[in-house]
Amino acid sequence: MSELAATKNNQLVLSALGEDKPGLIDELSRCVLNSGCSILDSRMAVLGGNFALLLQVGGNWNNIAKLENQVAGLESSLGLTITSRRTSVLQPGKDLLPYGVDVVALDQPGIVHNLAKFFSQRQINIQEMVTSSHPAAHSGTPMFSVHMNVDIPASIQIASLREEFMEFCDQLNLDAVIEPVKT
Repeated sequence: MSELAATKNNQLVLSALGEDKPGLIDELSRCVLNSGCSILDSRMAVLGGNFALLLQVGGNWNNIAKLENQVAGLESSLGLTITSRRTSVLQPGKDLLPYGVDVVALDQPGIVHNLAKFFSQRQINIQEMVTSSHPAAHSGTPMFSVHMNVDIPASIQIASLREEFMEFCDQLNLDAVIEPVKT
């Protein structure tokens, strides 16, 4: 087995949350590098005054263990709450079609829940979701936007799903688009 393959077979997911300040990504990425691991995937954002991170790292078994042993020290030195969990390589579903969903609407409670319920009831997994609130350009009206990547089982008829989804969105006064992800 190649070194790259071994790196991908041993994986750890870290989540971190705490007060935002300069240097957090520098320190976290340095710790990953110094442990002999590589960053495979990451999501980082400042939400309010807090820094939030999801980080997927790979390495050989010893290096992953070395990184796990550094979590408590990182928490203390960086003032973050950090959790870690071993994970495995995600095997792509052979019968899943990747689609992107974009929704924009007047900001109102329940948008995320209603969208999640729609897809959950149809056994469609949400792989990624990003939401944001912002004022409308000319009026300043509070707006809410959602972008999702979903995996649609190949057994679902896309035309029917798209029609159901657009009708669902019309009932909730949501502007929406659902399209295949272009790779």
